[in-house]
Amino acid sequence: MPHPSRARRLRARTAPAALPVLALAALALAASFALPARAADAEPGRQLFTAEAMPPCALCHTLADAEATGTVGPSLDDLKPSADQVRAAVTRGVGVMPPYEDLSTEQVDALAAYVSGVAGR
Repeated sequence: MPHPSRARRLRARTAPAALPVLALAALALAASFALPARAADAEPGRQLFTAEAMPPCALCHTLADAEATGTVGPSLDDLKPSADQVRAAVTRGVGVMPPYEDLSTEQVDALAAYVSGVAGR
């Protein structure tokens, strides 16, 4: 058995190395629980993008997560817009894209969160 002061020095050298490993494991575990909730939260926005908004966003835009391959508007995977950019485009229109006046604030927020959360991923 090592001398008590040597044992403290050994613990001091080895304990900090274990902390990052434990922290990463805890983070990975927390993320595994968060992913299904995020996917469920994205579903209303995905439905708006693919079918419920009229016309559907997927008609004109490419977005891999939505399996959309439209070519009239820009590829949202390439553009990677922020939620504010999506919200502005949907409510005001951009170029030939008309504003979506029939969508509620909640629907616009869901669509903005969805597109900005999955574009380019």
